Formats: sequence, C-alpha cells, structure tokens
Amino acid sequence: MFCRAFRVRSSTAIKGSDRRKLRADVAAAFPNLSAEQLTEFIPNKEELNVVKIYTHKGEAVTVYTNNRNPILFEVEKALYPTVYALWVYPDLLPAFSTWPPVLQKLAGGADLMLPGVIVPPSGFPQVERGMLCAVTLLGNRAPVAVTVATMSTVEMLAAGMKGKGFAVLHTYMDHLWEYGDKSYPPTLAPLVTDPAEKESANGEEEMEEKEPVSSFPIEPLQHGGIGDLSLKEQDSCAILVGKEEHNENKAAETAEDDNTEVQQEAEDSRTPQEQMDALFSQCFFHALKCKVKKSDLPLLTSTFLRSHMFPCCPAGQQLDIKKSSYKKFSKFLQCMQHQKILQVKELSKGVESIVEVDWKHPDIKAFTVPEGFSSASAAQDCKSEDKEQVYHAPEIIPLYGVSTKMVPLFQESGHKKGSILSSSEVRNIIINYVKTNELVDEANKNFVKVNAILCDCLLDKSEQDEISNLKWDDLLSRCLERLQPLHQVTFFGQEPIVRKGRIEPIDITIAQRSSNKKVTIIKNLELYGLDPQSVANILQQKVQASATITPVPGTKDRVQVQIQGNQIHHLAKMLLEEYQLPRKYIQGLEKAPKLGRKK
Repeated sequence: MFCRAFRVRSSTAIKGSDRRKLRADVAAAFPNLSAEQLTEFIPNKEELNVVKIYTHKGEAVTVYTNNRNPILFEVEKALYPTVYALWVYPDLLPAFSTWPPVLQKLAGGADLMLPGVIVPPSGFPQVERGMLCAVTLLGNRAPVAVTVATMSTVEMLAAGMKGKGFAVLHTYMDHLWEYGDKSYPPTLAPLVTDPAEKESANGEEEMEEKEPVSSFPIEPLQHGGIGDLSLKEQDSCAILVGKEEHNENKAAETAEDDNTEVQQEAEDSRTPQEQMDALFSQCFFHALKCKVKKSDLPLLTSTFLRSHMFPCCPAGQQLDIKKSSYKKFSKFLQCMQHQKILQVKELSKGVESIVEVDWKHPDIKAFTVPEGFSSASAAQDCKSEDKEQVYHAPEIIPLYGVSTKMVPLFQESGHKKGSILSSSEVRNIIINYVKTNELVDEANKNFVKVNAILCDCLLDKSEQDEISNLKWDDLLSRCLERLQPLHQVTFFGQEPIVRKGRIEPIDITIAQRSSNKKVTIIKNLELYGLDPQSVANILQQKVQASATITPVPGTKDRVQVQIQGNQIHHLAKMLLEEYQLPRKYIQGLEKAPKLGRKK
C-alpha cells in the first residue's frame, strides 16, 4: 500500500475528546492491550496528529502520528498498527517469520508467499482468514511488516505451504516508515518455549561462532533483497532453504533421483514477479556478454535498456520493470552495481550512464546464451528490434516545492517544507486559502485582500506598506515565483524522475573555427533520453559531414555533439518532426541559415 510515495492532504492536532474516542477505538481493535498500555499508546499530553493522505492508487488513508512517528493507519474504518507501534508492542499481533532477504521484496510491494514462511518447531499461531498478522525476520522478534492472512493456519498447512499466505499492507522501509524518524528495528530475542527450539538456537549460536552473520538492526539499502544477491549467493541461498525443507520432509533420496523434475517444478511455482526478475537478469547478462562493447561506454542507461536488453528478450515474452520486484530500472542497476558487475554514474544532472563493466566478472563469464539465440539470429533480432524501437519524447511536467518562506501559506492544507505540488494543485490551495479566510474583496471580486501571511510570503519589503490587495493572476504568479522550481521527467516505459530546478533546453549554437569554417554544437541531449553518439551518427549520415563527440568545456564527464557546417535545419526537422520534442525545449533554432530566393 505504501511501496510508493503518497500525497499528504491535511494534518491536524488531536484534542482531548478526539483522543478519548481514538483510545476507545484502539481498545476495541486490540483488546489484548492493558489499560496502562492504552494510555501509553494514546497519551494525554504528547503531540498527536491526524494526517489525511492519498496513496499512489488514490486510496484515502488516515494516519495517526505520535511525535511525528506514524503509530496507526486507518483504511475504511479499520485500524492497523505501524511497525513503529509494533516495535513497542511486539506481541500485539500473531507473528510469522521469514528469511531476511525477503524483506526487500515485501518493501517493494510484493505479498508474502507461503514457501517464504519459516515453520517453527512449536508450530504456527492459530489464525483465521482475514486476520491481522505481523511478519518478523529469522532471529529477531521485532515485526517488519503488517499483513492480512489470506488463509487460515489450517488452510496453509493443507495447501502444503504453497500459494499466497499474506497480503502486505505496510513494511519497514516503505514510504509510511519514511514519514517517521526512519529508525531501525530493535533487536528482540525470539521467545524460546520449545525444547527442540532451544537446541536449534544453541546450534545456531555455534554456527555463528564459526561463520559471522550480519546482526540487527538492518540498515536500509545495505541489506538488499534476493535480487541484490549475486548468482552464486542466490544459488547458496536456495540450497540452504532446500536443505532445511529437505531435512524436514526427509526426502533426500527422492530429490536426488528427480533433480530435473524438482527444478522444473520450482520454475513453474515461481510467482510472476520472480519470473520477471529472472527475465531481467537473463537479458541483462545476455546484453553485456553479446551486445555491449567497451567502445560503447559511457552508455545511457535508457539506451542500454531499449537498444540492448529488449532485443535479448525471448520470443513471446516482454520486459516490464513495473512487474518486477525492482519497480524502477535504476534500482535494478543499483543491485548489479552492488555486485560489482558494472558502475553507473550521473554524467549530467539527473541522467545516469553505464561508465564501466567488469567483463571478467564470474557471473558474466558463467552466463550462457539461451537456446535459440545464435549469433546470427541475435544480430538479426537486434536489427529488427532497432527498427521497431522508436524514440518517445519524455513527458515533462513542471512542479513546485514548498520553500521555507512559503510554509505559513501552505501549512493549513497539510503541506510542509519540501512538499511537491503541480501548478494546478498550487492554484487550488491558494483559492481555498483565500475563500476560507474570506479574503475576496467584496467591492471588486477580481481582487484579493492581502493579510499578514500573504504579505510576508508574497510581497517584497518595499511593497508591504503600499499594496493592500492583489489581482488573482498577480497573486498566483507571485506564489509560483516564490516556490522552489522542480520538474518531473517520465521516459517511455520507466518510472517518473523528479529533478530540482527547471529542465535545461537542448542548446544549439554555431561556432566559428579556423579558415572561417562553421560548426554546429548540440548540448543537453542526455536530459531528454537521447544518446549523443546515436544523434551524431544519424546526423553524419543525413548531411554527409563529419560529426564528433567532444567534452563540454568546464564540466566533468559531460559531452556535446559537434558537426561541421550550420546544420540547424536538419536538426530542427529531426528533433521537432521525427522525435516530436516540443519547440520550447529546444534553444537556438532561430540561428538556422536563411534560405536564398530561387531565381
């Protein structure tokens, strides 16, 4: 529910009578809390707020915060605790345990499948379908996820621990957790009640002395999910899980005899998300091994995905990052970078490129091209895909961030410093503020009366004694000017990226070289998802003139295209007509040579 950013609509303090009502609601929802615990949970004097938000899917959610940490959230009149609350009351909900690498998948929006649930020696807690449950990690009783059981305990065991067991609502490291102080889970020792479990715990301690294991608390982005592990680590992880199940089921001989069948069954039992993760890994290594050359670097990450990984996708399948656990291609590349397979850098503001690849990495060397991908067919597929892959101009939306000076004007609507808004949202907030505070001039409704907050936020010091009202247009334009400029760029098939400032236009200039020769220089192509080398190659073929890539003077790792002659006419046709880029994002088209009159 909170795997993506949500939007805050309002935030108000909870007063006496509302606190008592909330305490009564919590007591009804969680009857195992004592009166003393209820008073601690919903205190009488500490700062309590109710925050109205909308999730990325448009769901209306009410969040209750204590000292700015979310402690409860309410959906359709049902109350749910957050991980912050469960760290204080770890036994509030029945808990099920899973492996630490699964956490990253859950935080990315995945539900918890039953094969990922660890069966304790003492057995599962008895739950019914639809009951609220917590998820913990092996070795720590501190909950890391709030879920709803999709099966009863009896149904889980009857299904052979296969299928979806829990629908995940909220996790440690998701955006609701980020709304708080971003603290780590405490280390809470498991409750050992079963003698067999005690022996198992002692055995684990002995193993820990031999092989050091990472301890809690888990720091975000440093302990990734299964997708962050190298292929060898994934294999070892699978072997460990396999051994444990193998010991429990006492089926060693059968597993050895039917190895091929078990492998096929494992592949078939993978979730669609796991299958998409595997497809991305396959196409990634295939592209690095067969398509990318050292001379291609630095290579735009968007170009790598579009022109190198897409052609490596098997027939009948399609890469879709949104259906994977990564959700963003940049996160997938971060995992690969964590494994030291490649290095990604931001060569220009907000644009990432692959700058280095470890061609000797064991995972690249061990990768074998799947059957049906011969070198000839791969090259042919690549050519056909290149023809089909059409450049799509990015969608660019101007946004505005609430600055420190403008906070008083926006805090009534629940926004704080750094909140990101579109121009239409800013307009609606200002209109609502004016109407709520009855600032419309009764004599002339085209004007707005300037109160103390509008005066401080929108007027310069020299104007504060002179201006008592503003026109609506002037009011809105002054407001937009004083907000922090931002912009959102959405490339085809990728998640939106928000960058600071206004987007720089593609800059086209004409420079004079020796012997009175002119050259056309094009900058900032990367900001719009265009590969400078590809643009240079296309221009060179079209105009039959020399085109080169040169460093941008005074910058590090930024490049520009330089082509002989004044080629602005050809550039304009390519950028405006072929690539469908809006004219407002191209600077310098007026420098095109004037066409002579025909006689």
